[in-house]
Amino acid sequence: MYAIRLGFSRIETIGLVKKSSLYICSMLKAQGIFKAYGSLPVLKGIELSIAPKEVVSVVGSSGAGKSTLLHILGTLDRPDQGTLKINDSDVFNLKRQQLAAFRNKEIGFIFQFHNLLPEFTALENICIPGLIGGRSEKQVKARANELLKILNLSERADHKPGALSGGEQQRVSVARALINSPSIVFADEPSGNLDSKNADELHQLFFDLRDQLGQTFVIVTHNEALADMADRKLVISDGIIEK
Repeated sequence: MYAIRLGFSRIETIGLVKKSSLYICSMLKAQGIFKAYGSLPVLKGIELSIAPKEVVSVVGSSGAGKSTLLHILGTLDRPDQGTLKINDSDVFNLKRQQLAAFRNKEIGFIFQFHNLLPEFTALENICIPGLIGGRSEKQVKARANELLKILNLSERADHKPGALSGGEQQRVSVARALINSPSIVFADEPSGNLDSKNADELHQLFFDLRDQLGQTFVIVTHNEALADMADRKLVISDGIIEK
């Protein structure tokens, strides 16, 4: 049916995140991240730590470097300079296949457009990253059905994307991001294509999943309501994070 077959960092000031007056060791740490496209500098020395179970929003004007930063933190792109550690793995020192396997297991992605494959059902779309990761079909389908239940989509499991509403499609994409129980999920304008009701429901879902599953989220958004709900709001301006 399918076509596709915590360790912690050393205790350093930069590796600690302050939350509710407690210091928690970071599971993601980016240091000195620079990125340019040709002669255009986009990121100019990003320093960033994310703690487990944090929901962090990233805001800024268009062209400030938000999506570029998200792609680098998600290992979809490489910086010109700097280091990125996730669960103490220096990810850009991994070989190409090792990095792909690390990304599949440790990182989930949610985008503005759901990017579901139209020929597959909701259940099958959710399963794809797990099958790519080499897990058994039985194990992956069991986890997918758990997620469908959590996201109130069990009755839509056998529906293809075209038969789902916009909000349901995006919730399926959230389940797909969670199928491998990643350490961190990156979301790029996840509610940008939804109406206000579905957007509000999706925003609350991130915090429910943090509470239920202990999930960590980093969310790039222009939605001020979502940004303000986060544990921390990071503002990027001219390629750096404002203090």
